[in-house]
Amino acid sequence: MIGPLYFHIFDLRPVDILQGKAYLPVESLQESVLSPEQTNLLQGTLDMVILKALRLGEMHGLGISHRIEQISQGTFVVKSGSLFPALRRMQEEGWISSAWGQSETNRRARYYRLTKAGVKQLEEETAKWERIVLGISRTLEAS
Repeated sequence: MIGPLYFHIFDLRPVDILQGKAYLPVESLQESVLSPEQTNLLQGTLDMVILKALRLGEMHGLGISHRIEQISQGTFVVKSGSLFPALRRMQEEGWISSAWGQSETNRRARYYRLTKAGVKQLEEETAKWERIVLGISRTLEAS
């Protein structure tokens, strides 16, 4: 039963853009296959989840964290101690770029956006992850 949750995370759904924020329409949210209790991300998946969050457009760090929590329906909560080092490393890899801007509360914030290399990395990581999920599913289904 793990497959639907992971594919649910990577589904592209229509979003509403309101005052520079992206929101999923309420009717597009499905009931969670698993309980909404928080779960640790597996090692190596944080980059993929951040890239996916940025696929909809540029966001500041707190917005990225909120977006991940939203699309995982509360299953994943990325704390700043994990998020910002990952963002710095991903920027060094050339997968994201950043620029200073004003937040919704008129505070100075660094906004991150996906680069072409980041789009390619997201596609590669997603394909790899889908192969892993399929392999694990097959293993668990074996009798």
